[in-house]
Amino acid sequence: MEPVRTCIGCRHKADKSALVRVVAKDGIAVVDFSAVAPGRGAWVHPRSECVETAVKRRAFGRALRTEITDTHDLVSVLTSKELAVGEPHTNQTKAERLMDN
Repeated sequence: MEPVRTCIGCRHKADKSALVRVVAKDGIAVVDFSAVAPGRGAWVHPRSECVETAVKRRAFGRALRTEITDTHDLVSVLTSKELAVGEPHTNQTKAERLMDN
């Protein structure tokens, strides 16, 4: 069973693989695609609706427990990932594709 996280934009729970981790670095929110950067992280769906809602609600600063001064780069990176990747695949769907059914 995969760990479950809550998206700070839409507040829905999802598998960790369906979300992207964001960390604070010198007051700037940056994407941690590998999800291994040290420190507190916030999780968000890589969809423009969730990212824009989180920015509007100032959820990044609250979740990361620091003042976030710049989210512009974060929004552009996450929305471009949405266009490039689409809906992320979970480990379960990958395993189902590889099974001999």
